[in-house]
Amino acid sequence: MTELYLVRHGQTEWSRDGRHTSTTDLALTDVGRQEAEAVRPRLAGIDFGLVLSSPRSRATETARLAGFDEVELTGDLVEWDYGDYEGLTSATIREDVPGWTVWTHPSPGGETAEQITVRLGRVIERVRSSGVERAICFGHGHASRALALLWLELPLERGDSFPLETGTVSVLGEHKGLPALRSWNA
Repeated sequence: MTELYLVRHGQTEWSRDGRHTSTTDLALTDVGRQEAEAVRPRLAGIDFGLVLSSPRSRATETARLAGFDEVELTGDLVEWDYGDYEGLTSATIREDVPGWTVWTHPSPGGETAEQITVRLGRVIERVRSSGVERAICFGHGHASRALALLWLELPLERGDSFPLETGTVSVLGEHKGLPALRSWNA
């Protein structure tokens, strides 16, 4: 089974402030650029046969600063579409929808759990059928968490159990022939 590295983009103003960011294309902050540069030595010397990135600038800039000048852009790696909740914090959303999480509640005008399952399922199929030893995806918080849950064959409702910080590297693979989490939030 291909080993899959997931890199969450570095900090943006909205990720720093806890604001849901999907379609809004924000640049990295100074801290975000430092986080992305800090990823470079963690990945140095590792051969990736497949390098994918969300087309959002925060992901592509993270990839570049991490040492990957050539990436294949795929819309399948964009962040979960929050629809009407774009730019809002969870606390603000919960004022009107108590207990809301992207994992358990709909986002009006946004993407459903079923839609993200199909979209990220295509990424997993692409990685698993690639035949490469290692692949890497530069992406976003909720979408990367959803990708990991789907890789592990866990329900998306478990997403809050897998917090993912900006500028981190996580590794998915196998253990005894079964999908496994090799490293998280490193």
